[in-house]
Amino acid sequence: MAVDLAKVAKQKNLRYFLISYTDLFGVARSKLVPAAAIGQMQKDGAGFAGFSTYLDMTPADADMFAMPDTDSLTVLPWNREVGWLAADLHMSGRALEASPRVMLKRQVERAAKKGYRLKTGVECEYFLLQPDGSAIADERDVHDKPCYDQQALMRRYAVITEICDGMLELGWGPYQNDHEDANGQFEMNWNYDDALVTADRHQFFKFMVRSIAEKHGLRATFMPKPFRNLTGNGCHAHASVWDKTGTKNLFHDPKGELGVAKLGYQFLGGVLHNAEALCSFFNPTINSYKRINAPVTASGATWSPNTISYGGNNRTHMVRIPDAGRLEFRLMDGAANPYLLQAVLLAAGLDGMVAGRDPGKRLDINMYEHRRESEYKRLKVRRLPLNLLDALRFTDKSKMLREAFGDAVIESYIKLKAREWNDFCGHLTEWERNHTLDC
Repeated sequence: MAVDLAKVAKQKNLRYFLISYTDLFGVARSKLVPAAAIGQMQKDGAGFAGFSTYLDMTPADADMFAMPDTDSLTVLPWNREVGWLAADLHMSGRALEASPRVMLKRQVERAAKKGYRLKTGVECEYFLLQPDGSAIADERDVHDKPCYDQQALMRRYAVITEICDGMLELGWGPYQNDHEDANGQFEMNWNYDDALVTADRHQFFKFMVRSIAEKHGLRATFMPKPFRNLTGNGCHAHASVWDKTGTKNLFHDPKGELGVAKLGYQFLGGVLHNAEALCSFFNPTINSYKRINAPVTASGATWSPNTISYGGNNRTHMVRIPDAGRLEFRLMDGAANPYLLQAVLLAAGLDGMVAGRDPGKRLDINMYEHRRESEYKRLKVRRLPLNLLDALRFTDKSKMLREAFGDAVIESYIKLKAREWNDFCGHLTEWERNHTLDC
């Protein structure tokens, strides 16, 4: 036991610990543990009933135990009496393979055996809303092109700086904060790191943003498309693969096209080849498909892809190459599970590197101007799934995902997500009444 959490509690004056795991739908589940009991919890784990969360279990299944990872310990900047711990799920003495954090760790282990180490950064967009979620909080934020709006940004100075100060305190290396393309929307960037570290920080960031927003009488949402007329919440991921020591970027090659090495293009080829199957993870909700297939807003763009394509420093494609030695994946949205986002990205990239997949020629065009089916055929690009059900069908057929995670894990995910789809289809909408009441 490298770190004694009971001793850490005394050193940092912590009264409580949140032992937190993430279920398949990305929901953070926690138990609040007093410091006096953390020693036993560190040894045995915190017990949970798996069937009561988004995991494919029944009341007949044994208890799960969330084993805290001491490396993830994060003191809440807005409540320094509490330490947050990311945990891995275990059942009957073994790691639970359908635990998202375990799924990511398995892919990290696969990559390590081949001498690879994935480093990533994420761009988490969110809206600040009125407490009931009905509208954006800032009534004066009304410009057609609000991106980088200085006045709107500074009207939310208290919230933004408290979040950024928290990241500074935690040593994440935040480097910029801005008002994004939609009214009421913001983005905050911090330094990239190993995929597991980034996933833990991503999950904690969502918790921190929501908590600090509530403290200020607001509500934060990462929902992919909360308003039909506004740009949606993306979660772009920047990725590069390094050697096992983490000191050499294997994607960087000054002589490669746009400064990207052959290995980087093979990683890209793997993601493009498997893109449809990845959508149910990168875009995991009903609402997600209102973002990636949306018409342009008054700002003039959607900031999200609708085709499986890539370009150079060009934001109209699914993948952008913004700089030498790294790739930006623009498909993911704010609902993506922080751990599954990284896990399936790495699985697809490994598939591309092992199989030597060719991504084809990049397209140096504005893809938003080529949205007709005839154009897709002419350009030899595939369209992204139009809804969650289509995406799940691709996931179900994916040999790559089944080999990477196992049939049982993939089938559990599809089962739970299909149940969500069927529940949605059982609801009568106002649109249906308006259009078919007199059919």
